[in-house]
Amino acid sequence: MLSKRIAAMLLACCSLFLFAQLASAHSEHGAHRATSTETGLKPVQVFDVTAGKVVKTVPNDAQYQSFASSWVNSISGLAPQVTNDESCSYVYRIPLAKPVTIKSNDVVVTSDDLFLFYCKDKPPILLVFDEKRRPYLFLFKADIKPFIQKVGIPAS
Repeated sequence: MLSKRIAAMLLACCSLFLFAQLASAHSEHGAHRATSTETGLKPVQVFDVTAGKVVKTVPNDAQYQSFASSWVNSISGLAPQVTNDESCSYVYRIPLAKPVTIKSNDVVVTSDDLFLFYCKDKPPILLVFDEKRRPYLFLFKADIKPFIQKVGIPAS
């Protein structure tokens, strides 16, 4: 049962990742719709796990980059497991202005996207894909409340 939950959560993240890639490819064809005019970055996206789709897209800005930086700087290690239950409702994709390298124990991952798992009453988790598209889950200690308030989902 646990492996099915982990597979479902990874499938949701991979779906978001693939959606982002399709959106990026489409935006290159249709001018600059997928980038923020303020920063030139791809937008922050909110993926509703229950609905199985992106439910909100907001312009990426310096404050989102600051949130992402604080999360990366507070990584405490690899996440031992992910469970997908009713409390894991949203995954947020935050494209980064420049690639970040995460080092935890023997793992070194460089990526230009962070995926934040929001599970009510559970610690947040970051998902990062390496250059070979392998997923890595990390625990971190930074507060995500300001980020959630700014995005507006879930509503307070």
